[in-house]
Amino acid sequence: MNKNIKPLYRLLALAIGSMVFAIFAPTVVQAADPPTLQSLDSTTKQLQISIDTTWVLLTGFLVFFMQTGFSMLEAGLLRQRGVVNALLENFVDAAVTILVWWGIGFGIAFGTSAGGFIGTDTFFLSQLPIDGAFPSGGVPGIASNLNAYTLFFFQFAFAATASTITTGAMAGRTDFVADLIYSAIMGAFSYPLIVHWVWNANGWLAKMSFHDFAGSAVVHTVGGWTAIVGAYLLGSRPGRTPWGTLPPAHNLGLATLGTMILWFGWYGFNPGSTLGTSNPGLIGLVTLNTTLGAGAGALAGMLFQYFRSGKWDLVYCLNGSLAGLVGITAGCAFVAPWAAVLIGLTGGILVVLGIDFIEAMHIDDPVSAFAVHGINGMMGTLAVGLFGQAELTLNKKAGLFLGGGFDLLGVQILGLVAITAFTVAFAFLMFGGLKAIGRLRVDSEADKIGIDAYEHGATVWPDVYAVEEFVEEQQNISKNPRINALEGE
Repeated sequence: MNKNIKPLYRLLALAIGSMVFAIFAPTVVQAADPPTLQSLDSTTKQLQISIDTTWVLLTGFLVFFMQTGFSMLEAGLLRQRGVVNALLENFVDAAVTILVWWGIGFGIAFGTSAGGFIGTDTFFLSQLPIDGAFPSGGVPGIASNLNAYTLFFFQFAFAATASTITTGAMAGRTDFVADLIYSAIMGAFSYPLIVHWVWNANGWLAKMSFHDFAGSAVVHTVGGWTAIVGAYLLGSRPGRTPWGTLPPAHNLGLATLGTMILWFGWYGFNPGSTLGTSNPGLIGLVTLNTTLGAGAGALAGMLFQYFRSGKWDLVYCLNGSLAGLVGITAGCAFVAPWAAVLIGLTGGILVVLGIDFIEAMHIDDPVSAFAVHGINGMMGTLAVGLFGQAELTLNKKAGLFLGGGFDLLGVQILGLVAITAFTVAFAFLMFGGLKAIGRLRVDSEADKIGIDAYEHGATVWPDVYAVEEFVEEQQNISKNPRINALEGE
């Protein structure tokens, strides 16, 4: 009996619930505010900001991943005795940079401008509310509605790259404390000051329409010139091969892996500098130009070296691709694809000649940092003034070779001279000071036993022995039966 009644109760409850819903649902619907154009516009803007935030963070992650690329590239091109040192320097540079960029660098770069030369606030991000929503949207010096913390992270990834360029040229003989000091100084002052000039909306070069979309001048020229000054003041590595002959690479597999990671990371470097997805056509152009520049540079470097040596040289091919990437970074948003190919080809040739020049100057640059970043950073900056498309440039002026006269090129030259002059003078002051107090170059004992053993008590290949060491170890084992017993356990 009870079993038959329970289903009836359930049906009755369902019927009553349906009746209540039918009576009151229209009232609830009518009580909700109907959508308006204003509410739809607000929702659309919030959605766009969410999409842009995701885009900038993802591309920022790619830029940060370039630290891995630099580490592997340096590890591959250096001698075995300095690999651990290079890996630690690359890793700790990021750790140092994030702290000084948070405390000082970001404020100098994007804080309220004093005469277009230096930022004066936003230090330690102290003027931001806890959710990072600056009153004007973003931060004072960046025309963006993105959350300030998102912009901070993206720009930090760029700052970490600048000091890493310097690490490569000075590898194998720099005092580790000196590396910590100069990385902190670059991240806190010398690099962010140039950022303020160019990428702060109120910077003096920005107001003159100096064009550097993603950093040929700001990142690579600054990093390249700082690197070569440091390498010059340091002197060469011990036991270096004769000038004009590059020391053999320690591991070309690692060098190739590092270069491929850097090429991949450049898709964060350049497309990410759009700071949003509202213009997909621009993102597509930047991505295409970036790829064309890298490919043309790789082929130009490889072929040019082949005609000189008769060998298909992997290292020159790798450096050629990086040179093309550096060269196209300034103009990737301002030039047509055919110009990107021409810039890449030029970069591939310049990097070969640049390596020859640095060798002729008897400056030891283990990873050819100046040839790749310094020379081609300057070339890429000037290329905007030569090949800039009027439809794409910020001031709607064409480059010299496209009928625009010297206006755009003149500003590019002025900015490049100012950036180079400041960077070189500052680098001599910074590294000269470290040298004066005896902290620039590692102790002479490290030249004898290797910087890895001296500074870190480690080697990148701890289980790889010379034949003599292996024989000696086997003899020691045979004299100590206890060792054999332990190995058998």
